[in-house]
Amino acid sequence: MSAGDDDDHFDITETPEKRALKVRLGELREEHRALDSAIFALQEQGAGDALQLARLKKRKLVLRDQIQWIEDRLTPDIIA
Repeated sequence: MSAGDDDDHFDITETPEKRALKVRLGELREEHRALDSAIFALQEQGAGDALQLARLKKRKLVLRDQIQWIEDRLTPDIIA
């Protein structure tokens, strides 16, 4: 096992909860990117359904808030 292998990296502070949050964060970021693409495509068509577009944008905002919440949990507090 070499010290540079990311797959073999062991962090004593890595808890099952942190691992689960990181997995969820990846899923949310992927969905956020997909929504971004869908919104862009609808806007490019010009004939997109305004209600559908509004729903996609609202979902994207919810995802952004969830991403921020998880990032805040994963980032250690630094007391200056």
